Amino acid sequence: MSKVKTNAMRILDSNKIDYKILSYETKKGEHIDGVEVAHQIGRDVSEVYKTLVAQGSSKNIYVYVIPVNENLDLKKAAKVANEKNVAMINVNDINKFTGYIRGGCSPIGMKKIYKTFVNESAIDLSTLIVSAGKIGYQVELAPTDLQELINCEFKDIVK
Repeated sequence: MSKVKTNAMRILDSNKIDYKILSYETKKGEHIDGVEVAHQIGRDVSEVYKTLVAQGSSKNIYVYVIPVNENLDLKKAAKVANEKNVAMINVNDINKFTGYIRGGCSPIGMKKIYKTFVNESAIDLSTLIVSAGKIGYQVELAPTDLQELINCEFKDIVK
């Protein structure tokens, strides 16, 4: 297999951030959820995070990064974003807002810089795993490195 370099990996490299690439098998057109990704890479679901994109009542876009086995609490998500409410964007709009596709959306290297919130459980981890920006690839890095890179806030945002 050729060495894959995604935009997220290039950004990590250019910022001299240590990370590990993890890959998993996927069939073309097949969607597997984050829990299955965790199993395939042999990691606990509490270490693997998914990237969700929502829009506030102000029309601002927000990014939420939560453990793959958890669900975003929209009330908490709205509160941390100082919005009356937030709603998940339509899956067909993910590429339009982020430059990524469903199943390969990374909090690193989106088209624009959006206010990003990572569930506070990440603070207790030595490393967390997020999408590398391409289906089949994940990156593992320190939560503090992710925070420094994307200027995210750690908040309680899950149900």
